[in-house]
Amino acid sequence: FNKIKHQVPMLSLDNVFNSEDLSDFIERLNKELKTTTELIFCAEPKLDGLAISLLYQHGQLITAATRGDGSVGEDVTYNVKTIQNIPHTLIGENIPDTLEVRGEVVIPIAAFNHYNKQAEIKAEKLFANPRNAAAGSLRQLDSKITAKRPLAFYSYGIGLLKNGELADSHYQRLMQLKQWGLPITDEIEVKSGLHGCLDYYQALLDKRNTLDYEIDGIVYKIDDINAQLQLGFISKAPRWARAHKFPAQEEQTRLLNVDFQVG
Repeated sequence: FNKIKHQVPMLSLDNVFNSEDLSDFIERLNKELKTTTELIFCAEPKLDGLAISLLYQHGQLITAATRGDGSVGEDVTYNVKTIQNIPHTLIGENIPDTLEVRGEVVIPIAAFNHYNKQAEIKAEKLFANPRNAAAGSLRQLDSKITAKRPLAFYSYGIGLLKNGELADSHYQRLMQLKQWGLPITDEIEVKSGLHGCLDYYQALLDKRNTLDYEIDGIVYKIDDINAQLQLGFISKAPRWARAHKFPAQEEQTRLLNVDFQVG
């Protein structure tokens, strides 16, 4: 694949693993923002797929790139254009001249199960899980193969922006993307303070097995864009966002055999 340099780096997220970690994170935000007001967050499911950047010029999809190392990704434009729910042309009004949309490519669970059933009938290789299937499908050298895979895309943010105005709320920006024809998940909500975030976490954890796609946690982002700009970034992650990981899913395993050999 050719390489594409991200004009705005695609950073990873720092994690929290429990309510104490989340409380400490919010406390630090209040201190850095010099406020005692309860903070508002955009809470989103953390999709378990492959991060992608879509670059639109005057509403037309020009290039698509994987996250790569955060600075440089792989050019997967032809493959991404085969994904049915990614618009090649944005619709509506007030679309920025340059708009970079970031999101996750996944294979919905029902589509994954159906694909594996068909592969089993044809005695073809089965996919291990939806995440690996999505990543492998998107990195096919032949886009005709990618087109046969049941991939889907969901937006979660914006990178580069030129000659356009967007809302000062992260949530409202996602709603603008939706109006322009870009898909977002139905589970995105605005939550207030620690308890609002924890309630959202528990609600999504409870319904995790009923969702259309695999998730491995929650992402909390300060909703106020000006506060995001004030907080800024560290070298590899934004200061204004955290991923709250779910406990690892466990299954019982039976050990069938052990082979010992001399090394």
